[in-house]
Amino acid sequence: MFKRISKSWQLVKASAAVLKADRELIVFPIISLICVFIVTATFAIPTFLTGIVDNIGVDQQIPILGYVFGFSFYLTLNFVIFFFNSALVGAAMIRLRGGDPTVRDGFLIATRHIDTIFGYALISATVGIVLRGLSERAGFLGQIVISMIGLVWSLATYLVVPVLVIEGVGPVQGVKRSAQLLKETWGEQIVGNFGIGVIFGLLTFGVILLSVPIIMAVISTGSQALIILTVLLLILTVATIGVLSTALSGIYAAAVYRYAVEGETGGFFSQELVQNAFRPK
Repeated sequence: MFKRISKSWQLVKASAAVLKADRELIVFPIISLICVFIVTATFAIPTFLTGIVDNIGVDQQIPILGYVFGFSFYLTLNFVIFFFNSALVGAAMIRLRGGDPTVRDGFLIATRHIDTIFGYALISATVGIVLRGLSERAGFLGQIVISMIGLVWSLATYLVVPVLVIEGVGPVQGVKRSAQLLKETWGEQIVGNFGIGVIFGLLTFGVILLSVPIIMAVISTGSQALIILTVLLLILTVATIGVLSTALSGIYAAAVYRYAVEGETGGFFSQELVQNAFRPK
């Protein structure tokens, strides 16, 4: 366990070294987060105004309009996330190859592949909606099987974004290429459940846990302004952690892809570190 935590921390430091060299890379997850909030609000408000939630009966049947709204929301959200992640990965690849990327470079790369990004967002949204629908109708064992299918899908598509923006292939071919790279180079199982995600997940949990007694103490003062300020600071802190996690994860994905295809890691990551992110079958 401690070995995994140690290696996860090494991943964080190596990815942070790239981010330190190009601080502008943090712009992509920040704008992505803002757009996610906008998209969520854009879909949430009409959902409540049209009474879609109220129309869900006792039998929990969702009306057709609810499915249309749900799929549209999922598709839009996926597209926004993948677009900015593509810009991040594209810019990170420039740095890993010895260049000096700008924010404009990242957006140009993502825009150049916007059609394939949308195509992959469509595939991902469809898979997500189908798996969720099956999970809601399945029993306990069925949910376990569906969760495993979801895990396999996540592993198979781990390198899709780098493949799309670097190789310029279509979304279906991108999924196949990602699965091929994963299978041929490291096998199908990731050690440590994406080490960077684990580190920042624990950090987020720690922040929330420590904030509970602080919020309780603030509530006891009865000051609404102080309560609002405290909650906003908590949200900002958690959002900052999420932005950093997204940035470092995108950088690491770019490094993994470069090692898989070119056999190089750009000097920031040791080959042993990248190789050990995955374990053979």
